[in-house]
Amino acid sequence: MHKENRENFIEQMDSGSVAIFVSAPAAMRNHDTEHIYNPDPNFYYLTGFEEPESICVIAPDHPKHQYILFVLPKDEKAEIWNGKRVGVKDACAHYGADKAFPIDKFDEKLGRYLEGAERLYYTLGSDSHIDVKILDRFRRGVKSRIRTGKGIHTLIDPSPILSEMRLIKNETELNRIKKATDITVDGHIAAMVAAQPGMYEYELEAIVDATFRSGGANSTAFPTIVASGGNATTLHYTTNDCRIEDDTLVLIDAGAEYKRYCGDVTRTFPVNGTFTDAQREIYQLVLDAQYAIIDTIRPGVSIDEPHQKSIELLTEGMLSLGLLKGKTKKLIKKEKYRQFYMYRVGHMIGLDVHDVNCVRDAEGEFKTFEPGMVITIEPGLYVAEGTKKVPTDYLGIGVRIEDDILVTESGCEVLTDAVPKEIDAIEELMKK
Repeated sequence: MHKENRENFIEQMDSGSVAIFVSAPAAMRNHDTEHIYNPDPNFYYLTGFEEPESICVIAPDHPKHQYILFVLPKDEKAEIWNGKRVGVKDACAHYGADKAFPIDKFDEKLGRYLEGAERLYYTLGSDSHIDVKILDRFRRGVKSRIRTGKGIHTLIDPSPILSEMRLIKNETELNRIKKATDITVDGHIAAMVAAQPGMYEYELEAIVDATFRSGGANSTAFPTIVASGGNATTLHYTTNDCRIEDDTLVLIDAGAEYKRYCGDVTRTFPVNGTFTDAQREIYQLVLDAQYAIIDTIRPGVSIDEPHQKSIELLTEGMLSLGLLKGKTKKLIKKEKYRQFYMYRVGHMIGLDVHDVNCVRDAEGEFKTFEPGMVITIEPGLYVAEGTKKVPTDYLGIGVRIEDDILVTESGCEVLTDAVPKEIDAIEELMKK
């Protein structure tokens, strides 16, 4: 997969170009402890390499080495503490590099691959330490061009090319996403079955995350959200430390990450297994909207269409519940719906949970859906406690229903529909 990705990228490079990609630097959690490492998504997309302090150089015009890796060398003492390294030799044997060097040889060896190049693809901000080196090379290239007529004269951000490429998933990517969503489904069902009044949010978080890991996920795709009662009206609530009171809803937004690809599902359910009348009214409205929004997704339809559909349906729903008053079109024009529905209805998903979002063309118009795209659809309504001039029964209710959708040749496929979301199905599952 990564070899094909590199070949596709090379086809889109300008002639006389070299590209440099840097894996993300390790991030410190505290004094001497690092966060769990995640490579830069574009770097990983092109290489499959997962170690920090590594650089990829793509030099299509070099006579021998078109794909070069700079990596941490084998080091027995360091590996005692932090685990085995791939090393220089296996960077070629297992990752397909034409040539590999120790990372400390980057300055020394880079020049040979820049000879004759006029354009350099590099994303500034990837690594401040490497940024300095690249900008120095660029300045030297500009000066050389004045004197000799040769040298780098243009610095190009490769992100737009890769964002376009990553928008359409290939077969390997789709298999990983489907595995991630299958594991995600299991985590949500486990939490719904275990939920009881009096539990703490973090207990359900632990069940979700443990189910992910036991199912083969390498991590969560993002910090798991378990929001009960009024906490569910905070969109990215992650404190997860409240006791879950009887008669309240629990909103769980969680996704597993499998081989760097993400799932992302939200379900909202009553902790005691039975919806109250007010909870049922808001929940059913959101569910009906989600079904109708998903029905709009098929090749050739504007990527903006699901969001516009969500605004229309949810605004009408807010009127029917008495959350808003007025005429639908006027309320939409003035964006009054944003008091209870504040975001776009979905996002692309892939190597990032909010994956590269190259959804507009050069003129700013929305592109259309194509087979191989994967998007979330997650309408919601959020009535914060203390909101004035709304029916009091709805105060503190937050509902979001989210699924992962694959665009197919003939329409779309809901990858996560095995998690119950019909009211009767949720109540039946929780009775068991």
